[in-house]
Amino acid sequence: MDYLPVSWRITGQTVLLVGGGEIALRKARLLDRAGARLRLVAPEVEPDLAALVEQGGGEIRHRVFAADQLDGVLLALAATDDEAVNRAVSEAAQARGIPVNVVDNPPLCTFIFPAIVDRDPLIISISSGGASPVAARWVRSRIESLIPARWGRLAALMGSRRKRLAEKLPSVSARRLFWEKVIDGAVAEQTLAGQEDAAAAELDAAIEAADADKLMRGEVYLVGAGPGDADLLTFRALRLLQKADVVVYDRLVSPGVLELARRDAELVYVGKKRAEHVLPQDDINRLLVDYARQGKKVCRLKGGDPFIFGRGGEELEQVVEAGIDFQVVPGVTAAAGCAAYAGIPLTHRDHAQSVRFITGHRKENGELNLPWSDFLTPSETLVFYMGLVSLPAISAGLIMAGRSPDTPAALISRGTLSGQRVIKGTLGTLPDTVAEASPEAPSLLIIGDVVGLYPRYRWFEDGEG
Repeated sequence: MDYLPVSWRITGQTVLLVGGGEIALRKARLLDRAGARLRLVAPEVEPDLAALVEQGGGEIRHRVFAADQLDGVLLALAATDDEAVNRAVSEAAQARGIPVNVVDNPPLCTFIFPAIVDRDPLIISISSGGASPVAARWVRSRIESLIPARWGRLAALMGSRRKRLAEKLPSVSARRLFWEKVIDGAVAEQTLAGQEDAAAAELDAAIEAADADKLMRGEVYLVGAGPGDADLLTFRALRLLQKADVVVYDRLVSPGVLELARRDAELVYVGKKRAEHVLPQDDINRLLVDYARQGKKVCRLKGGDPFIFGRGGEELEQVVEAGIDFQVVPGVTAAAGCAAYAGIPLTHRDHAQSVRFITGHRKENGELNLPWSDFLTPSETLVFYMGLVSLPAISAGLIMAGRSPDTPAALISRGTLSGQRVIKGTLGTLPDTVAEASPEAPSLLIIGDVVGLYPRYRWFEDGEG
């Protein structure tokens, strides 16, 4: 992050604006809306700009820029088409420790203006750090279409009741939970519909009835994080992740997904690798209960789907026994996500009429005891989770049971993530091919005629093996 985003109160402060044309006018309008007192410096000034400055109680100095015009200003802007003047403003301001912006010239700036979505008092700023203003404006246009104009009215209504709620609920955490319910409930709907009197009455009644104990009751969210790409997170998963006080996550949860958690949330890593456990499973189960009993909202974030080889049922058992409220949010399971990103359909009318999900994880004694004879149907796709280490045993077991060594097979490494690799072969050749390629975990093994379609439907860039 090259720039620190801040919201700066400049009402009544003097701001130097150097330039008298259209570019300066655009900046002057923004500064005027923020309540700044403008000191405009330019030999010639367009009439609209002059009128704006005068109406706002500012001053106009019809002259070229000189360093003494920085006396008493909070910040400075250069908006001329003269490179030498812009550079002089930047150097003089920086020499005095005054923040300076030079329009469309990031190297001369110590601060930049973001694209703004104005729902006063709710202000949303979007910045590319000066790298791509067009990208920032595009994002702004998308947000503009998503945030109704009356959101500002809702924010103002909530702000008008903050003191009253603080008297009712001294706990900061309880107040946060209260406001989250307000935003998701009738008060918000009424405000956005223009029924502001009804919304105010509804909010007043909610404050009167607010109960800290009920609001602070602990809860567990068992959430599927998907196979890695943060874009595959469901809307509900995102909402609960951002609501959680504590996020308990495993090794398969990608950094991109974790970035979506609340900034002040406690992140607790309980990941597992083969023969290496940060916490035993029983301790993880107890951890969820312990946090919830402290009144915390706990998001148990698991790669893929929590109920498909995710031990979700085991982790909920103690939660249920403890009488703690919980929710389960499904995720895009690795089989669906990785296969889609590799362009391998798990079913296909001409190749596979069924699909079977199987764990390739060995038992503690190192054995992989599976009913191999059940996996011989040519028209069924087999998907093995956690099958990288067990690949030789899987291949040998299927071939010995009668599945053809020529059956197409593929191993997908780091599916849906940057660096995804698809290593294709046959049931007989894939173990040696994978051993030579040394792919990274996590991985997924797909066996069946549908693999023969690869790379016909390939669309996601990867490092094919």
